Amino acid sequence: MQRPFRFGVSLITPAPADEWRAKCRRAEELGYDVIQVPDHLGMIAPFPALVAAAEATERPRLGTFVLNAGFWNPTLLAREVATTDALTGGRLELGLGTGYVQAEHDTAGLPYGSPGERVDHLLRTVEELVRLVGSADHQPQAVQKPRIPLLIGGNGDRMLRITAEHADIAAFTGARSVPGSATGELAPITAEELDERVAAYRRLAAGRPEPAELNLLIQLAVVTDDREAAVEEVLPRVPDLTREQLLALPIVLVGTVEEIIGQVRAQRERYGFSYLTVLEPFMEAFAPVVDALRGQ
Repeated sequence: MQRPFRFGVSLITPAPADEWRAKCRRAEELGYDVIQVPDHLGMIAPFPALVAAAEATERPRLGTFVLNAGFWNPTLLAREVATTDALTGGRLELGLGTGYVQAEHDTAGLPYGSPGERVDHLLRTVEELVRLVGSADHQPQAVQKPRIPLLIGGNGDRMLRITAEHADIAAFTGARSVPGSATGELAPITAEELDERVAAYRRLAAGRPEPAELNLLIQLAVVTDDREAAVEEVLPRVPDLTREQLLALPIVLVGTVEEIIGQVRAQRERYGFSYLTVLEPFMEAFAPVVDALRGQ
């Protein structure tokens, strides 16, 4: 049975208090189900931003998308998570990832570590958070019981195994880190490569008592009558792809509203993605798709 659609928007641009609250209210007006924030230096701090979003809105869930586990000590993070869940009235969705931008760790004076070490730390963080926040002795107490919904983002084999074992929401990026890039450069993966990653996840998650919700981060969402012209400026950033290959990427939704609705439905059928996240610059353009599909 297919899950109904949910739509999130990742608000990535810092703003003064009134402007921040106004765009959170706008996201709610447009019908988005989840207001999300990233965890990068130079962007908003996740937890105070979500508390402010909760004060400005009534309906949307509020998510970290995603926390860089390497920035956080699990015990201190448990305090932040429980406090934020309490102050948002139990609307928090906790998203976690390993972190992929070495330059941010260097700036913060934090160790970056090998890919394996970053995954090790993520696993320890997940296990400690579940233990601490779920304990009756932990103070402060979270509102949501038995636990705050956990989203884990990643595509690698070990990450998929951890996601299958621990996450309520499995988030796929549709991209991979460029080897040797300290600035977090990403390269998109093809539709066929994403087929393989989702299939690998499903094999690992076969024994779950309940299936997880599957999320995909959309990198480009443009409503237009001219699909080819709409991606002209993007092509130089993906020199290994033709225009046709770019338009076929799962993380690219370009076309009329009706065409994008068809793409979204087709991707749910193909991969199981029922929870889509768009980036802040596309919040308004994508809203008619949200209006047409939310809850279906």
